[in-house]
Amino acid sequence: MEFLAGGRAEVRITRADVGKRVSVRRLTGDGEGAPAFTDAVGVLTSWDEGVLSITRRDGTSVRIEESALVAGKVVPPARPRRKVPAAGTRELQEVAARGWPALEAERLGEWTLRAAGGFTRRANSVLPLGDPGLPLDAALERVEQWYAERGLPAVIVVATGRPDTDEELAAELERRGWDAERHTRVRISALAPLADLPASPPPGSAGVTLSREPGADWLALYNRTGDSGGPTADALKVLTGGPSVWFATVRAADGGTAAIGRLVVDGPPGPGGPGGAPIWAGFAALEVAGDARRQGLATLVTAALAERALDEGASAAYLQVEGDNAGALALYDRLGFTDHHGYHYRRARPGGRR
Repeated sequence: MEFLAGGRAEVRITRADVGKRVSVRRLTGDGEGAPAFTDAVGVLTSWDEGVLSITRRDGTSVRIEESALVAGKVVPPARPRRKVPAAGTRELQEVAARGWPALEAERLGEWTLRAAGGFTRRANSVLPLGDPGLPLDAALERVEQWYAERGLPAVIVVATGRPDTDEELAAELERRGWDAERHTRVRISALAPLADLPASPPPGSAGVTLSREPGADWLALYNRTGDSGGPTADALKVLTGGPSVWFATVRAADGGTAAIGRLVVDGPPGPGGPGGAPIWAGFAALEVAGDARRQGLATLVTAALAERALDEGASAAYLQVEGDNAGALALYDRLGFTDHHGYHYRRARPGGRR
Protein backbone atom coordinates (compact mmCIF):
# COMPACT_ATOMS: atom_id res chain seq x y z
CA MET A 1 0.00 0.00 0.00
CA GLU A 2 1.33 3.44 -0.88
CA PHE A 3 0.71 6.24 1.62
CA LEU A 4 3.57 8.59 0.88
CA ALA A 5 2.93 12.09 -0.44
CA GLY A 6 5.96 14.31 -0.90
CA GLY A 7 8.09 11.75 0.94
CA ARG A 8 6.00 11.44 4.09
CA ALA A 9 2.94 9.60 5.29
CA GLU A 10 -0.28 11.58 5.62
CA VAL A 11 -3.71 11.07 7.09
CA ARG A 12 -5.87 12.32 4.22
CA ILE A 13 -9.28 11.26 5.50
CA THR A 14 -11.76 13.09 7.69
CA ARG A 15 -15.17 12.47 9.23
CA ALA A 16 -16.66 13.77 5.97
CA ASP A 17 -15.39 10.60 4.28
CA VAL A 18 -17.74 8.30 6.20
CA GLY A 19 -19.40 6.04 3.63
CA LYS A 20 -16.36 6.00 1.33
CA ARG A 21 -13.88 3.21 0.73
CA VAL A 22 -10.61 4.00 2.50
CA SER A 23 -7.16 2.56 3.09
CA VAL A 24 -5.55 3.23 6.47
CA ARG A 25 -2.40 2.35 8.37
CA ARG A 26 -2.29 2.28 12.14
CA LEU A 27 0.45 1.87 14.72
CA THR A 28 0.00 -1.39 16.60
CA GLY A 29 3.41 -1.81 18.24
CA ASP A 30 4.05 -1.47 21.96
CA GLY A 31 6.86 1.03 21.57
CA GLU A 32 9.65 -1.48 22.14
CA GLY A 33 11.99 -1.71 19.14
CA ALA A 34 10.74 -0.93 15.64
CA PRO A 35 7.10 0.13 15.53
CA ALA A 36 4.65 -2.36 14.00
CA PHE A 37 1.96 -1.25 11.59
CA THR A 38 -1.27 -2.82 10.42
CA ASP A 39 -3.13 -1.89 7.24
CA ALA A 40 -6.88 -2.03 6.68
CA VAL A 41 -8.98 -1.43 3.58
CA GLY A 42 -12.76 -1.11 3.61
CA VAL A 43 -15.69 1.25 3.94
CA LEU A 44 -15.41 3.89 6.65
CA THR A 45 -18.74 3.26 8.32
CA SER A 46 -18.35 5.57 11.32
CA TRP A 47 -15.98 7.99 13.06
CA ASP A 48 -17.27 8.80 16.50
CA GLU A 49 -15.62 9.84 19.74
CA GLY A 50 -12.13 9.28 18.39
CA VAL A 51 -12.79 5.79 17.02
CA LEU A 52 -13.03 4.78 13.35
CA SER A 53 -14.98 1.74 12.23
CA ILE A 54 -13.99 0.16 8.90
CA THR A 55 -15.95 -2.66 7.29
CA ARG A 56 -13.97 -4.97 5.01
CA ARG A 57 -15.24 -6.76 1.87
CA ASP A 58 -15.86 -9.95 3.84
CA GLY A 59 -18.22 -8.10 6.19
CA THR A 60 -15.90 -8.04 9.20
CA SER A 61 -15.28 -4.73 10.97
CA VAL A 62 -12.20 -3.26 12.56
CA ARG A 63 -12.19 -0.46 15.14
CA ILE A 64 -9.24 1.92 15.11
CA GLU A 65 -8.33 4.59 17.64
CA GLU A 66 -7.90 7.92 15.92
CA SER A 67 -4.70 8.46 17.89
CA ALA A 68 -3.20 5.31 16.31
CA LEU A 69 -3.66 6.49 12.71
CA VAL A 70 -0.39 6.87 10.81
CA ALA A 71 -1.75 7.27 7.28
CA GLY A 72 -5.05 7.14 5.47
CA LYS A 73 -6.59 7.95 2.12
CA VAL A 74 -9.80 7.53 0.17
CA VAL A 75 -9.62 4.70 -2.38
CA PRO A 76 -11.00 5.94 -5.71
CA PRO A 77 -13.68 3.81 -7.38
CA ALA A 78 -12.37 1.12 -9.69
CA ARG A 79 -12.13 2.41 -13.21
CA PRO A 80 -14.31 0.53 -15.70
CA ARG A 81 -12.37 -1.77 -18.00
CA ARG A 82 -11.64 -0.04 -21.29
CA LYS A 83 -9.97 -2.92 -23.10
CA VAL A 84 -11.80 -5.56 -25.09
CA PRO A 85 -12.05 -8.50 -22.65
CA ALA A 86 -10.69 -11.94 -23.34
CA ALA A 87 -13.44 -14.51 -23.62
CA GLY A 88 -13.85 -18.09 -24.75
CA THR A 89 -16.53 -19.06 -27.23
CA ARG A 90 -18.37 -21.26 -24.75
CA GLU A 91 -18.50 -18.42 -22.21
CA LEU A 92 -20.13 -16.12 -24.73
CA GLN A 93 -22.52 -18.83 -25.93
CA GLU A 94 -23.71 -19.41 -22.38
CA VAL A 95 -24.02 -15.69 -21.66
CA ALA A 96 -25.99 -15.12 -24.87
CA ALA A 97 -28.30 -18.06 -24.09
CA ARG A 98 -29.12 -16.58 -20.67
CA GLY A 99 -29.71 -13.19 -22.28
CA TRP A 100 -32.22 -14.53 -24.84
CA PRO A 101 -33.74 -17.43 -22.93
CA ALA A 102 -35.82 -20.26 -24.32
CA LEU A 103 -39.08 -21.05 -22.56
CA GLU A 104 -38.46 -24.77 -22.58
CA ALA A 105 -35.13 -26.56 -22.37
CA GLU A 106 -34.02 -30.17 -22.11
CA ARG A 107 -30.51 -31.50 -21.71
CA LEU A 108 -29.03 -34.13 -24.01
CA GLY A 109 -25.61 -34.71 -22.54
CA GLU A 110 -23.85 -31.36 -22.96
CA TRP A 111 -26.32 -30.23 -25.59
CA THR A 112 -29.37 -28.15 -24.70
CA LEU A 113 -32.57 -28.51 -26.72
CA ARG A 114 -34.47 -25.19 -26.61
CA ALA A 115 -37.93 -24.09 -27.67
CA ALA A 116 -39.99 -20.91 -27.39
CA GLY A 117 -43.03 -21.39 -29.60
CA GLY A 118 -40.99 -20.66 -32.73
CA PHE A 119 -40.02 -17.07 -31.77
CA THR A 120 -36.48 -16.60 -33.18
CA ARG A 121 -33.95 -19.22 -34.14
CA ARG A 122 -31.86 -18.38 -31.08
CA ALA A 123 -34.56 -19.58 -28.70
CA ASN A 124 -35.63 -22.55 -30.87
CA SER A 125 -32.40 -24.37 -31.63
CA VAL A 126 -30.00 -26.83 -30.06
CA LEU A 127 -27.04 -25.31 -28.22
CA PRO A 128 -24.26 -27.93 -28.49
CA LEU A 129 -21.56 -27.25 -25.91
CA GLY A 130 -19.79 -30.58 -25.93
CA ASP A 131 -20.70 -34.26 -26.08
CA PRO A 132 -24.41 -35.15 -26.47
CA GLY A 133 -23.80 -38.36 -24.56
CA LEU A 134 -24.92 -40.47 -27.53
CA PRO A 135 -23.45 -41.38 -30.91
CA LEU A 136 -24.06 -38.44 -33.22
CA ASP A 137 -26.68 -40.18 -35.37
CA ALA A 138 -28.66 -41.22 -32.29
CA ALA A 139 -28.40 -37.68 -30.88
CA LEU A 140 -29.67 -36.18 -34.14
CA GLU A 141 -32.57 -38.61 -34.21
CA ARG A 142 -33.53 -37.51 -30.70
CA VAL A 143 -33.23 -33.84 -31.75
CA GLU A 144 -35.53 -34.31 -34.72
CA GLN A 145 -38.07 -36.18 -32.60
CA TRP A 146 -38.04 -33.51 -29.85
CA TYR A 147 -38.67 -30.64 -32.25
CA ALA A 148 -41.27 -32.59 -34.25
CA GLU A 149 -43.24 -33.09 -31.04
CA ARG A 150 -43.42 -29.30 -30.76
CA GLY A 151 -44.22 -28.63 -34.40
CA LEU A 152 -40.84 -26.97 -34.97
CA PRO A 153 -38.01 -27.64 -37.41
CA ALA A 154 -34.92 -29.35 -36.02
CA VAL A 155 -32.17 -26.73 -35.93
CA ILE A 156 -28.69 -26.73 -34.37
CA VAL A 157 -26.62 -23.57 -33.86
CA VAL A 158 -22.97 -24.16 -34.75
CA ALA A 159 -20.16 -21.81 -33.68
CA THR A 160 -17.21 -21.37 -36.04
CA GLY A 161 -14.14 -19.25 -36.65
CA ARG A 162 -11.92 -19.93 -33.63
CA PRO A 163 -9.83 -22.85 -32.29
CA ASP A 164 -12.49 -23.52 -29.63
CA THR A 165 -15.49 -23.63 -32.00
CA ASP A 166 -17.42 -26.42 -33.72
CA GLU A 167 -16.03 -26.86 -37.24
CA GLU A 168 -16.02 -30.64 -36.81
CA LEU A 169 -19.70 -30.69 -35.90
CA ALA A 170 -20.48 -28.40 -38.83
CA ALA A 171 -18.71 -30.80 -41.18
CA GLU A 172 -20.55 -33.82 -39.77
CA LEU A 173 -23.92 -32.09 -40.16
CA GLU A 174 -22.99 -31.08 -43.70
CA ARG A 175 -22.27 -34.71 -44.55
CA ARG A 176 -25.64 -35.70 -43.14
CA GLY A 177 -27.54 -33.21 -45.26
CA TRP A 178 -28.29 -30.52 -42.66
CA ASP A 179 -28.60 -27.19 -44.51
CA ALA A 180 -26.64 -24.10 -43.40
CA GLU A 181 -28.52 -20.83 -42.94
CA ARG A 182 -28.30 -17.39 -41.29
CA HIS A 183 -24.58 -16.89 -40.87
CA THR A 184 -24.08 -14.50 -37.94
CA ARG A 185 -21.17 -12.72 -36.28
CA VAL A 186 -20.73 -12.34 -32.53
CA ARG A 187 -18.99 -9.04 -31.82
CA ILE A 188 -17.57 -7.73 -28.55
CA SER A 189 -16.32 -4.46 -27.08
CA ALA A 190 -15.23 -2.91 -23.84
CA LEU A 191 -18.30 -1.29 -22.30
CA ALA A 192 -16.99 2.01 -20.92
CA PRO A 193 -16.11 3.54 -24.33
CA LEU A 194 -19.67 2.88 -25.49
CA ALA A 195 -21.06 4.97 -22.64
CA ASP A 196 -18.70 7.78 -23.66
CA LEU A 197 -19.93 7.91 -27.24
CA PRO A 198 -20.79 11.47 -28.29
CA ALA A 199 -24.54 11.52 -28.76
CA SER A 200 -27.38 13.98 -28.30
CA PRO A 201 -31.12 13.68 -28.91
CA PRO A 202 -32.47 15.30 -32.08
CA PRO A 203 -34.42 18.59 -31.76
CA GLY A 204 -37.83 18.07 -30.19
CA SER A 205 -36.95 14.65 -28.77
CA ALA A 206 -37.02 13.93 -25.06
CA GLY A 207 -34.00 11.64 -25.33
CA VAL A 208 -33.83 7.99 -24.34
CA THR A 209 -36.41 6.47 -22.01
CA LEU A 210 -35.54 3.19 -20.27
CA SER A 211 -38.11 0.73 -18.98
CA ARG A 212 -38.29 -2.86 -17.82
CA GLU A 213 -41.08 -3.81 -20.24
CA PRO A 214 -41.42 -3.14 -23.97
CA GLY A 215 -44.32 -0.79 -24.65
CA ALA A 216 -46.65 -1.06 -27.64
CA ASP A 217 -44.62 1.59 -29.47
CA TRP A 218 -41.39 -0.33 -28.85
CA LEU A 219 -42.94 -3.56 -30.14
CA ALA A 220 -44.39 -1.83 -33.19
CA LEU A 221 -40.95 -0.65 -34.33
CA TYR A 222 -39.34 -3.98 -33.46
CA ASN A 223 -41.97 -5.78 -35.57
CA ARG A 224 -40.48 -9.26 -35.22
CA THR A 225 -42.84 -10.89 -32.77
CA GLY A 226 -44.26 -13.23 -35.39
CA ASP A 227 -47.90 -12.23 -35.04
CA SER A 228 -49.49 -9.52 -37.18
CA GLY A 229 -52.17 -9.07 -34.52
CA GLY A 230 -49.63 -8.21 -31.84
CA PRO A 231 -46.87 -9.92 -29.87
CA THR A 232 -47.38 -13.50 -28.78
CA ALA A 233 -47.07 -14.46 -25.14
CA ASP A 234 -44.01 -16.54 -26.02
CA ALA A 235 -42.34 -13.59 -27.76
CA LEU A 236 -42.88 -11.32 -24.77
CA LYS A 237 -41.47 -13.93 -22.39
CA VAL A 238 -38.30 -14.27 -24.46
CA LEU A 239 -37.87 -10.51 -24.85
CA THR A 240 -38.30 -9.82 -21.15
CA GLY A 241 -36.36 -12.89 -20.03
CA GLY A 242 -32.78 -12.70 -18.84
CA PRO A 243 -30.96 -11.64 -15.66
CA SER A 244 -31.56 -7.86 -15.96
CA VAL A 245 -33.36 -6.55 -19.05
CA TRP A 246 -33.93 -2.95 -20.17
CA PHE A 247 -35.78 -1.49 -23.16
CA ALA A 248 -34.76 1.85 -24.65
CA THR A 249 -37.15 4.09 -26.58
CA VAL A 250 -36.56 7.43 -28.30
CA ARG A 251 -39.68 9.38 -29.23
CA ALA A 252 -39.72 11.66 -32.23
CA ALA A 253 -40.91 15.26 -32.04
CA ASP A 254 -44.29 14.22 -33.45
CA GLY A 255 -44.78 11.64 -30.69
CA GLY A 256 -43.91 8.63 -32.80
CA THR A 257 -41.16 6.13 -32.03
CA ALA A 258 -37.83 7.08 -33.56
CA ALA A 259 -35.51 4.37 -32.19
CA ILE A 260 -35.41 1.40 -29.82
CA GLY A 261 -32.92 -1.01 -28.29
CA ARG A 262 -32.73 -3.87 -25.80
CA LEU A 263 -30.09 -4.50 -23.12
CA VAL A 264 -29.53 -7.52 -20.90
CA VAL A 265 -26.92 -7.48 -18.13
CA ASP A 266 -25.65 -10.92 -17.20
CA GLY A 267 -25.00 -11.30 -13.51
CA PRO A 268 -25.49 -9.36 -10.28
CA PRO A 269 -24.32 -5.80 -9.71
CA GLY A 270 -20.71 -5.62 -8.60
CA PRO A 271 -17.13 -5.13 -9.76
CA GLY A 272 -17.01 -8.37 -11.73
CA GLY A 273 -18.26 -11.88 -12.13
CA PRO A 274 -16.93 -15.03 -10.45
CA GLY A 275 -13.14 -15.02 -10.27
CA GLY A 276 -13.01 -11.45 -11.56
CA ALA A 277 -14.50 -12.41 -14.93
CA PRO A 278 -16.29 -9.60 -16.75
CA ILE A 279 -20.02 -9.12 -16.43
CA TRP A 280 -21.43 -8.94 -19.93
CA ALA A 281 -23.95 -6.52 -21.37
CA GLY A 282 -25.82 -7.82 -24.39
CA PHE A 283 -27.20 -5.37 -26.97
CA ALA A 284 -30.02 -6.37 -29.29
CA ALA A 285 -33.06 -5.09 -31.20
CA LEU A 286 -31.36 -1.82 -32.14
CA GLU A 287 -33.80 -0.30 -34.64
CA VAL A 288 -34.23 3.20 -36.06
CA ALA A 289 -37.38 4.28 -37.88
CA GLY A 290 -36.85 4.95 -41.59
CA ASP A 291 -37.52 8.69 -41.42
CA ALA A 292 -35.28 9.11 -38.35
CA ARG A 293 -32.10 7.55 -39.71
CA ARG A 294 -28.75 9.31 -40.05
CA GLN A 295 -29.41 11.45 -36.97
CA GLY A 296 -27.16 9.51 -34.58
CA LEU A 297 -30.03 7.76 -32.83
CA ALA A 298 -28.41 4.32 -32.89
CA THR A 299 -25.38 5.81 -31.13
CA LEU A 300 -27.62 7.65 -28.67
CA VAL A 301 -29.46 4.46 -27.71
CA THR A 302 -26.23 2.46 -27.44
CA ALA A 303 -24.64 5.05 -25.15
CA ALA A 304 -27.68 5.22 -22.87
CA LEU A 305 -27.89 1.44 -22.55
CA ALA A 306 -24.13 1.19 -21.97
CA GLU A 307 -24.34 3.72 -19.15
CA ARG A 308 -27.12 1.70 -17.54
CA ALA A 309 -25.05 -1.48 -17.87
CA LEU A 310 -22.06 0.22 -16.23
CA ASP A 311 -24.32 1.21 -13.32
CA GLU A 312 -25.14 -2.49 -12.89
CA GLY A 313 -21.50 -3.51 -12.75
CA ALA A 314 -20.96 -4.70 -16.33
CA SER A 315 -17.67 -4.08 -18.09
CA ALA A 316 -17.95 -5.89 -21.43
CA ALA A 317 -20.40 -5.77 -24.32
CA TYR A 318 -21.51 -8.25 -26.96
CA LEU A 319 -24.02 -8.37 -29.77
CA GLN A 320 -24.99 -10.63 -32.67
CA VAL A 321 -25.44 -9.40 -36.22
CA GLU A 322 -26.19 -11.31 -39.40
CA GLY A 323 -23.23 -11.41 -41.76
CA ASP A 324 -25.10 -9.93 -44.72
CA ASN A 325 -26.36 -6.86 -42.83
CA ALA A 326 -23.82 -4.40 -44.23
CA GLY A 327 -25.39 -1.35 -42.63
CA ALA A 328 -25.37 -2.82 -39.13
CA LEU A 329 -21.83 -4.14 -39.53
CA ALA A 330 -20.61 -0.68 -40.54
CA LEU A 331 -22.38 0.90 -37.57
CA TYR A 332 -20.86 -1.55 -35.10
CA ASP A 333 -17.43 -0.99 -36.65
CA ARG A 334 -17.82 2.72 -35.91
CA LEU A 335 -18.94 2.01 -32.36
CA GLY A 336 -15.82 -0.07 -31.72
CA PHE A 337 -17.11 -3.65 -31.81
CA THR A 338 -14.79 -6.34 -33.15
CA ASP A 339 -15.50 -9.89 -34.32
CA HIS A 340 -15.13 -12.67 -31.75
CA HIS A 341 -16.55 -15.70 -33.56
CA GLY A 342 -19.27 -16.64 -35.99
CA TYR A 343 -22.16 -19.03 -35.91
CA HIS A 344 -24.80 -20.35 -38.24
CA TYR A 345 -27.78 -22.65 -38.03
CA ARG A 346 -27.99 -26.16 -39.43
CA ARG A 347 -31.51 -27.27 -40.27
CA ALA A 348 -32.46 -30.91 -40.77
CA ARG A 349 -33.39 -31.46 -44.41
CA PRO A 350 -36.45 -33.65 -44.91
CA GLY A 351 -35.13 -37.02 -46.06
CA GLY A 352 -31.56 -35.87 -45.46
CA ARG A 353 -28.98 -38.62 -45.49
CA ARG A 354 -27.54 -40.10 -42.34
